[in-house]
Amino acid sequence: MGRGKFKGKPTGRRQFSTPDELIAGTSSRPRSFKQEEAEPVESEEESEEESGEESGEETEKRKGTESVIQIENPNLVKAKNLKAKDADASKTTELSRREREEIEKQRAHERYMRLQEQGKTEQAKKDLERLALIRQQRAEAAKKREEEKAAKEQKKADGRK
Repeated sequence: MGRGKFKGKPTGRRQFSTPDELIAGTSSRPRSFKQEEAEPVESEEESEEESGEESGEETEKRKGTESVIQIENPNLVKAKNLKAKDADASKTTELSRREREEIEKQRAHERYMRLQEQGKTEQAKKDLERLALIRQQRAEAAKKREEEKAAKEQKKADGRK
């Protein structure tokens, strides 16, 4: 059925995995606990024989088609699991370039802010000069207002006499 120019919202379209896809492992959804229970249970004799054969072989769970296709990727790095007793506490990890730059940037900013508070930077000196100039202008303006106020009061006093 044609939808016309605009397509509807994708909420109505769902894809369900078939049981064959779930068993084959090609489904996009992981297998749930209920589906694992639904698998047929083997007899104890068969499981013992198979477990003996499996213990000699290296068994790893592989995702997707990895179990079918043998891949020799030289760039593939396998995760190394270290136990707590094997970990070397004295060994320090190398920081990446970005991390080193970020730490250096933070230290430089802290150093600059300390100098700024002490008034030793160019910007702090300019700010202090501006502040002193503003204080001086305000003091002069206050003095001028007081003189004008005193002059007004003297005129009133002269006018009453």
